[in-house]
Amino acid sequence: MVTPTPFTVSISDSAIDRLKQKLALSTFPDELEGSGWEYGSPLADVKRLAAYWQNDFDWKAQEAKLNKLPQFRLKVPVKGYDDVDMHFVHQKSNVKGAIPLIFVHGWPGSFIEVTKILPLLTQAGSNQPAFTVVAPSLPNFGFSSLVTKKGFEARHCAEACHNLMQALGYTSYVTQGGDWGTWTTRNMGFLYPQSVKASHINMVRASAPKPTQNPLLWLQYMTTPYTEREKQDVVRTTWFKEQGSGYKGIQASKPQTLGYGLTDSPVGLLAWIYEKLHDWTDSYPWTDDEILTWVSIYYFSTAGPTASTRIYYETEHGKFGTRARCQSYIGGPKLGLAYFPRDIGIVPKTWGRTLGPVVFERDHKDGGHFAAWEKPDAIVSDLREMFGKGGGAYGVVEGKKGYDSESAEL
Repeated sequence: MVTPTPFTVSISDSAIDRLKQKLALSTFPDELEGSGWEYGSPLADVKRLAAYWQNDFDWKAQEAKLNKLPQFRLKVPVKGYDDVDMHFVHQKSNVKGAIPLIFVHGWPGSFIEVTKILPLLTQAGSNQPAFTVVAPSLPNFGFSSLVTKKGFEARHCAEACHNLMQALGYTSYVTQGGDWGTWTTRNMGFLYPQSVKASHINMVRASAPKPTQNPLLWLQYMTTPYTEREKQDVVRTTWFKEQGSGYKGIQASKPQTLGYGLTDSPVGLLAWIYEKLHDWTDSYPWTDDEILTWVSIYYFSTAGPTASTRIYYETEHGKFGTRARCQSYIGGPKLGLAYFPRDIGIVPKTWGRTLGPVVFERDHKDGGHFAAWEKPDAIVSDLREMFGKGGGAYGVVEGKKGYDSESAEL
């Protein structure tokens, strides 16, 4: 097992001063009367946030909070590329039999999304399993390194994450993810079924059952009317496709052009991400500090904010067929599916069941795309039920059932 290097987030005063100088020189667009959120991030909100970012937001205080997390960096190999210097949180449980779990974020999230579920998952309990949690910054995100060679897509993120877990000594483990975390962990299950024993995802992407491949699910899908919840899901999915997915088209086609604005203009980066934090959540009461911490992680990221958008282009144009493969049956890991009503597209349950051996499924009554941040108790409850005694994935990692009460060697 390789020894990782402890990591501390430490943004220089000169970088913070430069950010404030850029904010002070910002030029804002006009706005149509009464447009609200219809055209994107509202001018008044962006101006307020930009002013707060410039004058009152205390990045160092947020940095201190982040540095309470046990963070590390470790170089991991990815075939065809230079080693990736992966940044990650590694919170060990004090339970020897804790289940090793890797939590994988997406865009425009980051490793920060694990912070609310971390203390809940790692704690011991007689009626709940404990987890040891690894939460990386994906390559090109957060405080992981920049990949400078073309073609690095979700399949390579999967390889990097798997190699990280192997380097830490977790030869078998389970996964949790949403957004690019879904694509990454699904790839991990496909590529490394001997190691990935089960996966829980909170962004479910699937295709309709086919009579030649899933005859029973196809018959159920064709003969069962949508529930009221599924009708609402169709409305939400249609909204996203028609009005909410323009960012994806840009990032999957011309990320470099977009990158000039995201990199040079902190206001541009703020507006680009803030829109998603609003539109993709279920009336979550974002504080200004939360918003600006999320955006600042991108602004101060090791690779810069442009790098994180390239995963859309590389995966869309990649030769591995990532999306098609991940929306097809993967037969190794046991699978848990979580549906949140304000996610960015929700498929019918019969579609989700085509993805693999589903052992857990839950419709949550509220919550959106950033489930671990919006509804941490819901994600934790899912994982405890799925991997706990009587759950469909109980005992999938040999010798790590989550209930051994002996203190671990930390």
